[in-house]
Amino acid sequence: MTRLGLRPRIFLFFALLACGGPAATWLALWAGYRRALDSGLANGFVLAGIIASFALVALAAGIWLLFDENLAKPIEGLASELRVRAHTGADRGVDTHGARYLGDLAEAAGAVSALLGDSTMATAQRVAAETERLAADRARLTALLTEIPVAMILVGSRGQIVLYDGQAAEILARLHHPRLNAPIGDYFSAASLDPAVARMHRTGREVAFTADGIDGARRHAARIRPMDGGGYLMTIDAGEISLSPEAERPLIYDFDLLRSAPPASVAETPLSELTFCVFDTETTGLLPHKDEIVQIGAVRVVNGRIVPGEVLDQLVDPGIPIPPASTRVHKVSDRMVRGQPDIAEAGRRFHRFASGSVIVAHNAPFDMAFLRRQSARMGVRWDHPILDTVLLSAVLFGAGRTHTLDALCARLDVTIPPALRHTARGDAQATAEVLVRMLPMLQARGMVCLGQVLDETRKHGRLLEDLN
Repeated sequence: MTRLGLRPRIFLFFALLACGGPAATWLALWAGYRRALDSGLANGFVLAGIIASFALVALAAGIWLLFDENLAKPIEGLASELRVRAHTGADRGVDTHGARYLGDLAEAAGAVSALLGDSTMATAQRVAAETERLAADRARLTALLTEIPVAMILVGSRGQIVLYDGQAAEILARLHHPRLNAPIGDYFSAASLDPAVARMHRTGREVAFTADGIDGARRHAARIRPMDGGGYLMTIDAGEISLSPEAERPLIYDFDLLRSAPPASVAETPLSELTFCVFDTETTGLLPHKDEIVQIGAVRVVNGRIVPGEVLDQLVDPGIPIPPASTRVHKVSDRMVRGQPDIAEAGRRFHRFASGSVIVAHNAPFDMAFLRRQSARMGVRWDHPILDTVLLSAVLFGAGRTHTLDALCARLDVTIPPALRHTARGDAQATAEVLVRMLPMLQARGMVCLGQVLDETRKHGRLLEDLN
């Protein structure tokens, strides 16, 4: 039986239906005939009808179960594995054992996958060599820029940050977390910036001015110079600023932001142009109505890429003892959170970090319940659009599959270092990598805008209700 091809196997299902249907009908007629001899013709027909109906329904259900288990599920699994291989580049083979009842289809899919893998590997090696050369050039440029006591920020035509260097990152971090695609107005007051920008556009020349920090406590000597396309380059005198070693990180930029047009609405924005804030929390327990957050980790994804350096890793003083059982899971102890910000301050920091973004989490209702319960203390509103990777997994791989973070990482060839598993920072990074791999798969399925994805995920909302 295991050596049968796909066509003979499908034939057997119809043969079973063709043989089982008449057999059930004749059995029902025989039972009805026996009843008619004992209690009358009407009773005999009624019994025959009941037996025939139940037998045919049972036969159809049994055949459907066999078909679903032997053909439908393996085909769905094979399709999802090929989709992962095609759109994410994950280096994993096809599960031919799970598709063993599909005849030569599994072997053929495995051969195509192997050929694609060989081609992808050759291309990846060429790309890696060129990337290594570009990385070396970028490192030299970064080293040179670090020696120049000027911070640089490239601002797009819509007033969003497109590039910042290490010195600029240090200056921005004293006001808010540095963030690509964030409005420059999140860092410098409009009262000082807007007149200078207007003067620059009017004269078409470089303008010197004093940039006041949004906190009202910091002032910087700055210059802005017009750039093609309507944006401008902002330079800040950083000679008197003591830069930390962290400021000497590479340039952070995404020039695609210069070409992106303002969306009509968030729902109509293409997935490839969205800014995502992927986060996770660790807590004192599993009850959002009484337990507290002890750690928040978040990673930003801009234009389908994880932004290096734009990370939030914040311990939180929960105000209550952390149970030893919880500490064994996430490794956060009472000693570690002593002196850390409470949830009111930590929540405001995260809210600023996620400003203007689509919030993403794995089982988002659980984490958001903790934040929303404390929103009054934070003085913020959690009204961001929210995506859940559990539901994205159900959309792409079917509701019947396993949708844990570990299962998703295994399916999409994402590695979580054991030391980072069950830490907010590590799980947020893993969820971000999973998200980045799923975005092209969603687009390949015709879901190119956020609104389309949200409509599809709502069909699987029951999964989260059961999970929680």
